[in-house]
Amino acid sequence: MADCVFCGIVAGSVPAFKVVDSPSGVGFLDTRPVFKGHVLVVPRTHVVTLLDLPAPDLPGYFGLVQRVAAAVPVALGAQGTFVAINNIVSQSVPHLHTHVVPRTKGDGLRGFFWPRRRYESDEEATSIAALIAKELG
Repeated sequence: MADCVFCGIVAGSVPAFKVVDSPSGVGFLDTRPVFKGHVLVVPRTHVVTLLDLPAPDLPGYFGLVQRVAAAVPVALGAQGTFVAINNIVSQSVPHLHTHVVPRTKGDGLRGFFWPRRRYESDEEATSIAALIAKELG
């Protein structure tokens, strides 16, 4: 879809700090992360919600989400992840995306209050993206 920022990232016409680019989807750092290392995973095809993702694409897409959820804690020294999808409500970009947020006990995240942050620089974001990409192989 021509005006979709996530389709632009998938196509390579919109810059992003990619951590993985596979046939099943693309993972890249959220520019306003809950915590540094917060990754968005999107399918390559433009679908708006999880309900729109064709059933044959589910195993590949969620396999990629699972790989990212395994890589993030190892790469960043976190204890786990929070994995979430918004469908329509609170979906800032109308293209299916799964949030993979690094978590550590006592990190201050409570319920669904997500204090957003920015990376200090493109260099910091590039460094964090590289750590996760390295863990993904």
